[in-house]
Parts: sequence; structure tokens; C-alpha cells
Amino acid sequence: MTQRHAPQRRQALQSLLHTGLGLALLGSGLPAANAASAADYPASTIRMVIPYPPGGPTDLVGRLVAISMSESLKQTIFIDNKPGASGMVGAAQVAKAQPDGYTLLANASLQVINPSVYDKVPYDSFNDFAPITQIVDVPLVLVVNSELPVSNVQELVAYLKKSKGTVNFGSAGNASSQHLSGELFKLKTGIAMQHVPYKGSSPALTDLMGGQIQLMFDSMPSAMPFITSGKLKALAVTTAKRSSSLPQIPTMQESGIADYATSTWYGLWAPKNTPPEIVGKLAQAAQQALRKPEVAAQYQRMGAEPVGSSPQEFLAYMRSEEKKWAEIVKRSGARAD
Repeated sequence: MTQRHAPQRRQALQSLLHTGLGLALLGSGLPAANAASAADYPASTIRMVIPYPPGGPTDLVGRLVAISMSESLKQTIFIDNKPGASGMVGAAQVAKAQPDGYTLLANASLQVINPSVYDKVPYDSFNDFAPITQIVDVPLVLVVNSELPVSNVQELVAYLKKSKGTVNFGSAGNASSQHLSGELFKLKTGIAMQHVPYKGSSPALTDLMGGQIQLMFDSMPSAMPFITSGKLKALAVTTAKRSSSLPQIPTMQESGIADYATSTWYGLWAPKNTPPEIVGKLAQAAQQALRKPEVAAQYQRMGAEPVGSSPQEFLAYMRSEEKKWAEIVKRSGARAD
């Protein structure tokens, strides 16, 4: 009995010694280990969490940059879709991941909007993440039913003032960027109109073409086919600059709505405490990807404008966006579904 169990006891003892040695090394040599891992990074496959289902806009944006980043980093970046709760399920997983650069988050601007519209968010959008870069900016476009008797934003404002709140505008859901862009339009112009939330852009666009609602601020990729076919009229884009996908359409500011600028944007994050050297390598790889003509062209066909900001620039932009959307939410009273 004793001889038969001796190998098992030796194995257990070795395991304990190894565990103790590992803990001792963690306790005494962590800075050196981090420095080494940053110098060798990336040494294995990287996981990019996308907190929405495959095939959606966040998934498309993330996959495209991941493919190109893999080439420059010389390591595979695989996509792990973790949908749920307006992106909060996947984001929460990344917030709790090891800060070693091998788990990343690609998410939409709801990353900084959710805390303003949900009572409980399972992470801190700023303190639990290390910003890497803003990937792209996607303009929204103000579209109206083709039979609405307006041809520009000022004519629409005049029409809405005469309608006295009887006009309906749709969105992809309460507290979405489409909804909040409509609320900002109301605040900037003093007009009244009724918000009708839908579960996604597709049913809203169907009702817009059918006349059940009269206007909508929608994302460029989903609205573009109906604009080019003439089924919807595009009056303005919501970004500060015109979109290369619709260069003939003016901005809201050019249309007389001062200081109006909204968009849906997409960014890349790592868990907090990820070494700055690793964050810098990832930012550089993303920037290189976004500068490639073939990558930029694919994004532009989606109606997205490549950005590729530095981590510091991205953090500053996040703070300005969080402040802007929080104020719009507060003034409009918008809440999540």
C-alpha cells in the first residue's frame, strides 16, 4: 500500500512546490515578468470579444480590423461573439479578463452611453478598460418618407413646427444613437415630434417607407440602399464633416443646426492595467490596418470613416462623448427598453 501510493504522494508534493514557487515568483518578480511579456508580445493567439451577434455592424467592423492587425502582429486574432444586454455581457467579460493583451473588446459607442440609460452597468466604462483606438466613425443620416413635402432640413423644421407634434420619428430602439440623435434635433430646433422605438433599423425603415412614421436618423449602411433607390430622401448627415459615401448630402451644421454632431462609432479596448507597451503595440497595429487603402475602402463601402486615434486621443474622445450623450439623456428623459 505504502509503495503503491508513494508516486502519488511525490506528484502531489511536486505540485505543491511548483504552486508555491509560482506564487513566490508572482509576489517577487511581477514587474520583470510584465516587462518580459510586453517585449515578447504577442507570443500567442489573441481573442477579440465582440458583444453582439455575428453579421451585425460591430461584428463586421471588428472582423475587418482584426484580420489586418493579425498580419502586422504575426499572430491570429480570433473573434469571440458574446452578445447580450446592449453589449454589456461581452464588455463585462473583458473587464474581468487578465490584463495581458490577449483579450480585447471591440464595441460600439454604447460603451459610454449605457451608463446614462441603465440603472446598473456591470463595469465602469473608463476605470475598467484601457482604451486602444477608435476604429471608425459611422455617420447617421436624416431620412424622410419620399412623399414628405420637404427637400432640406430647414423645410423640415418649418413643416414640423406647423405639424405641432403630430409627426412621428422612428429609431432602432429607446436610447439608441438614432433615438438620441432625434432628441438632440428636437432640443436644437425647439420642435415637437413623437418617438416610435423599434427593435432594430429594418422594421423602422419599413414603416418609414410605408408612411407610418415620417422621418428617422439611421445608420448609413442600412439606409443607403433606400436612398440610392429613391425610396427615401436623405436631407443631412449628422457628423461634423460630410460623408464620403454621400458627398452631395450636407451636414446638419451646414443645414443650419448649430453645434450638431452625432455618430455611431466603434472602438477597441483592453482590460485595465494592461501594460502601456502592449496597448501601444495594439494601437500601432490598428492604425497601420486602417491606413491600408484596401481596408479603408471596405469600411467606406459600409459608410464608415476610418479613424485610428492614439490611446490618449481615444480616451479624450470617449470622455467628450460620454458627457454629450449623458446631457442629451438627462434633458430628453430617454431611457433604455
